[in-house]
Amino acid sequence: MDHPLPTPPARSTCLVYLGSPELAVSPLRALIAAGFEVPLVVSRSDRRRGRGAGLSPSPVKAAALELGLAVTDDVEALLEVPADLGVVVAYGRIIKPHLLARLPFVNLHFSLLPRWRGAAPVERALLAGDGRTGVCVMALEKGLDTGGVYRSAEVPIGPDDTLEGLRGRLVSLGTDLLLACLRDGFGVPVPQGGEPVYAAKIDPHELQLVWARPAVELVRTVRVGRAWTTFRGKRLLVHEATVVPHPSGEGAAAGADTSVPGELALVDGTLRVATGVGWLALGLLQPEGRARLDAPAWRNGAQPKPGEMLGS
Repeated sequence: MDHPLPTPPARSTCLVYLGSPELAVSPLRALIAAGFEVPLVVSRSDRRRGRGAGLSPSPVKAAALELGLAVTDDVEALLEVPADLGVVVAYGRIIKPHLLARLPFVNLHFSLLPRWRGAAPVERALLAGDGRTGVCVMALEKGLDTGGVYRSAEVPIGPDDTLEGLRGRLVSLGTDLLLACLRDGFGVPVPQGGEPVYAAKIDPHELQLVWARPAVELVRTVRVGRAWTTFRGKRLLVHEATVVPHPSGEGAAAGADTSVPGELALVDGTLRVATGVGWLALGLLQPEGRARLDAPAWRNGAQPKPGEMLGS
């Protein structure tokens, strides 16, 4: 029979912190700045970056060492640390039941639960064209992001929001919520209501720009980051793009658009590409193995021949 999980104390001053990527650095720094004791930080193990490179720590581990905190990649070390609460921010691993039974945990999750439970909630909200998202301070339990919510806040998703910018807003807002809970008490968590939607990790193939899709969908992929297409068999990253009118003005509205998805057109100094529905103006591009450059400069260097298209 399952035993009730421990609940956060009314006031928490001694915390263990679990996190790995850059977005989890700011909450850790805020906890230290607010005077909370963090006897241990748990982060992923060091990884090799690049061919022939040495091992590099996670952003959270690097920040913890800079702050003079003890840090480990062994989550079992939590059992040996005197603490009254575990704080989880994008740790990337499931906390096992025996650890949950020993210490109360709260999780900072970047969505409006139960929509977008899982590893990539902000990315999935952007790709789906959601008009809003948010952040929750939630109780951690054995299910994937199924715990009750202590506090939450909603933010709109603007038409030009990128993953980086939206994440930054959510991290700042979530950090404030977490500090408020620690200062004022967590209270009783509210059970999640509604139909769960899951946010699986983004696979690189999902970021391929398939030009037969509508422009409004493709631009969302660009806003997530690392969007790519091909040209002459080599990968071309698309870092910036916007939806624009048909190059011929009224032609598309009159039903006269005979363009082929992937077709390129230079209009008033702007490089545009045809999609299944509509056109995109390309901003920053990055050819394989080279630095970023603006789209007209790429075109001047690549010199596309008549009939050559993106996605080729």
